[in-house]
Amino acid sequence: MFALGLDTTRAVFRRPFQVREFIQQCWFIASVTILPTALVAIPFGAVIALQLGSLTKQLGAQSFTGAASVLAVIQQASPIVTALLIAGAGGSAICADLGSRKIRDEIDAMEVLGVSPIQRLVVPRVLAAMLIALLLNGMVSVVGVLGGYFFNVILQDGTPGAYLASFSALAQLPDLWISEIKAVVFGFIAGIVAAHRGLNPKGGPKGVGDAVNQAVVITFLLLFFVNFVLTTLYLQLVPAKGM
Repeated sequence: MFALGLDTTRAVFRRPFQVREFIQQCWFIASVTILPTALVAIPFGAVIALQLGSLTKQLGAQSFTGAASVLAVIQQASPIVTALLIAGAGGSAICADLGSRKIRDEIDAMEVLGVSPIQRLVVPRVLAAMLIALLLNGMVSVVGVLGGYFFNVILQDGTPGAYLASFSALAQLPDLWISEIKAVVFGFIAGIVAAHRGLNPKGGPKGVGDAVNQAVVITFLLLFFVNFVLTTLYLQLVPAKGM
């Protein structure tokens, strides 16, 4: 899997670049992930806002509910939600597509003809997953923050002005950068894992179904581990606001 990741990274800079395949994959991944991601982002933002609203009320710090919610949504919830949907919807489709090509011997035929399957098939799909993850992350951030605002103001009788005014109290621009970096890295991981399992199915058509399941599970495990590493590095390297 690591070797495939290195080969894919090197193949990105080779020519010719498969522009049409890249655009088709971007459109496909976006079409199967936009609506589910938006629907998942709303309850994520709501749960975070409700939990933090209750906690800050107990501590007597209701004015910081908005800032804490924004930090939680942008830094953690947004890239995680994006990655889970990219892996679950887009990654599984990529794995199934490549797996079906493999069992039909299309991949072997391409290699016999001197066409690199990595450059022709894997690179456009991985880049498409990275780009759509980057764009979806922004959408999830907006939807999550709006959902948190709505539920905090409506259900917890929060003050709209205080919720919005506290955004800049704790949040800072690097929080947005780390969120986007996480989304790109998670998209890369989802694409590589899906491509690796899709190119190595075992047992015919049944093996393709097993490979799809394996790809989703492996991606989820890697995502949470990498998220822990990136969050730890960020908190160590970037000082909190006001410190």
